[in-house]
Amino acid sequence: MTPDTTRLRDIVLNGRPLSTGAETLAELVTEQGFAGVKVATAINGEFVAERTRAGTGLSEGDRIEILSVRQGG
Repeated sequence: MTPDTTRLRDIVLNGRPLSTGAETLAELVTEQGFAGVKVATAINGEFVAERTRAGTGLSEGDRIEILSVRQGG
């Protein structure tokens, strides 16, 4: 049995505190159930394009926004 070496980061996601094991923004998007969904993302107020999420690391205390378009009436 191998020890769990996942390091949790305390971040703020859409205004709410969250502890996550995600290391990149792409992992966080997937972890939060948005895999395959068109979303806009930002870290600390800076837009992050979809193509760069996999290479965008998360740091302790980051303020992250994940926004999706909602339709309906």
